[in-house]
Amino acid sequence: MPELPDIELYAHKLRELVVGQPLLKLRTFTPFVLRTFSPSPDELEEKTVKGLRRLGKRIVFELEDDLFIIVHLMIAGRFQWKLETRSPNPAGKIGLASFVFPNGTLVLTEAGSKKRAGIYLVRGEGALHEHDPGGIEPLTVTESEFKVALLAQNATVKRTLTSPKIFSGIGNAYSDEILHAARMSPLKLTSKLTDDEVTRLYRATKQTLETWAAKLKEEFKNKFPGPGDVTAFRPDFAVHGKYGKPCPVCGKPVQHIVYTDNEANYCAQCQNDGKLLADRSMSRLLKGDRPKTLDDLD
Repeated sequence: MPELPDIELYAHKLRELVVGQPLLKLRTFTPFVLRTFSPSPDELEEKTVKGLRRLGKRIVFELEDDLFIIVHLMIAGRFQWKLETRSPNPAGKIGLASFVFPNGTLVLTEAGSKKRAGIYLVRGEGALHEHDPGGIEPLTVTESEFKVALLAQNATVKRTLTSPKIFSGIGNAYSDEILHAARMSPLKLTSKLTDDEVTRLYRATKQTLETWAAKLKEEFKNKFPGPGDVTAFRPDFAVHGKYGKPCPVCGKPVQHIVYTDNEANYCAQCQNDGKLLADRSMSRLLKGDRPKTLDDLD
């Protein structure tokens, strides 16, 4: 799922392309992508785009007359920018909707059979606020605000960082990178954190997200990112998606634990004093034979 740096990239590029432009037409190509009934797409026609903003992992188009378009990309939703404006569906079978402007067409696409991406049309800031999960903004939060949110409930730091009700825009990929930068186990309980560890996590969160947001903007400064460019598996990530590959800091193989339909990637040496973390399925399978340290893997 696109996370904060990815959504910030989309917002940045779309500000360059559509702010100040009238929306000529909103076309939908599947009956399930538009999740609201009022206002209707026709009411948005010829309304000028005044701004773009991020709302958690959602991107919001602000139009004239207090109208808003909220797009939730979910796992596989992506944008494409096409110079053509007349084709009914310039993205073919994967196209869910198109936003036609005088200078081009923004196409919402979604690969795969499960269509989860959605568009919501709302009127007024109050209605827009109802779509806000409520998490604080990690790019602007102070350390004291970060600490209060982090320690509000006792859970693992991985779960806490990825909760949209606690922190805005952080998902599985960037939480792995943040925790590696902070040299902290993903299963560390928030109730066990020292003040120094909270500070370390706060700084790692801001630095990781700021660095990646700036890196992506630089990488795509001269082009609009295609669907394959917005990914949770970047070659220069430290640990996310790098299971079995050497940690860029210590050289030890990156480990992972799998739970439900997700996983956490980490360096046992850098983040857990060389001790391997156990997920429930592996513990049940291997029982007492489960390796417990990096040395046990040799």
